[in-house]
Amino acid sequence: MKKVIHRKLSKNILGLGLIILLVFTASLSAQEGDPAKGKSLFNANCAACHQLDKKMTGPALRNVEARLADEQGLDRAWIYDWVHNSSGLIKSGDAYANKVYNEYAGAAMTAFPQLSEKDIDDILAYTAEVKKEAPTAVAAAGTGAEAGATTGGVSNELVLAALAVLFALLAVGLVLVNKTLRRFAEAQGVELPEETKRMPLWKAFVKNQFLMLVSAIFLLLAGAYFIYGYLMQVGIDQGYQPVQPIHFSHKIHAGDNGIDCKYCHSSARVSKTSGIPSVNVCMNCHKSIYEYNGETSAEYTKEFYDDQIKKLYAAAGWDDANQKYTGDSQPVKWVRIHNLPDFVYFNHSQHVSVAGVECQTCHGPVETMEVMYQHAPLTMGWCIDCHRTTNVKVEDNAYYEKIHEELSKKYGVEKLTAAQMGGLECGKCHY
Repeated sequence: MKKVIHRKLSKNILGLGLIILLVFTASLSAQEGDPAKGKSLFNANCAACHQLDKKMTGPALRNVEARLADEQGLDRAWIYDWVHNSSGLIKSGDAYANKVYNEYAGAAMTAFPQLSEKDIDDILAYTAEVKKEAPTAVAAAGTGAEAGATTGGVSNELVLAALAVLFALLAVGLVLVNKTLRRFAEAQGVELPEETKRMPLWKAFVKNQFLMLVSAIFLLLAGAYFIYGYLMQVGIDQGYQPVQPIHFSHKIHAGDNGIDCKYCHSSARVSKTSGIPSVNVCMNCHKSIYEYNGETSAEYTKEFYDDQIKKLYAAAGWDDANQKYTGDSQPVKWVRIHNLPDFVYFNHSQHVSVAGVECQTCHGPVETMEVMYQHAPLTMGWCIDCHRTTNVKVEDNAYYEKIHEELSKKYGVEKLTAAQMGGLECGKCHY
């Protein structure tokens, strides 16, 4: 009987121990949290004011739970209260809450009552992760400036090579003709004058009036072609790629991060010019983005990009260590790339907002350019060709409803090009 009781007692103790172990394991798992979920929650709710390893609007949060426990003797329950209602904790007279509040100039932290304790556990798990090394460098992507500088026509080098081959063939042909005529003369028993036999090839060429005439015409035409080609390039800066005072990568901003062109060049929607964004526009993001953590290359390293951000801070007069403006700002002397002659009128808003033309139509694949360059020639012929082939966006565009209806009847078409709407009139671009 005693053995049965002891056996039942042992089973009960073993079962109770197993239950306690499961509860403890579940509790420990809940306390640890999920770093992956925590990263998403951190980016959505905390990243506007906090970084893991740098003081921003709020303190750095790497290992925040361990630091609070070691330095202040505060547990996770205090963190729950602070996140859910920091103002309430301050008003309750909590010493450390008031210390943080005063340290950051009375800027109260936004309350997050919607975050559950499990959400906060996940965020703390993310902040407790060991700092990872910067991503390894990858092969540098070409800027494509050389490709942008080429045109769809035949290059001058190809024409020059063709001329050289033509002259070589002409010389060979003359030699063959000379030998053939001499053989023919010998076969017919014709005696050639002594001076003719000894005459150099160039003298024979000079004495031949027909060949001299053909050569003169050819050289005049070739010279006119090259002179015309040279003069037509005057004032055309296709492929122009200057070095800017602050390296700005459109590939990173417009390509990797998908920032809309009109966020920085906002006046392109409503003005003649696209405008150069002020440094304050840059600081909207770079007050929080103080270092580069994307892909790098041998030429463009992390240190290089970080140095450019420091140049931006110097221009804006931003003290990154104390997170405030010093008032000592400097103008950024950007180098202009796209520049039309003064006698040409071009309105960005008319093309961007009314016609719905994409920025890449004129500026090329900006989202792939590490260094910005002039993609298109921006000549009169280039603009006219675009007006002749581009259909105007008339769908859902009240600006064109009446004129589209009338011109469609006039030309008997459903789609209208810019040329059909007056895009070839001189006064549209020159006045």
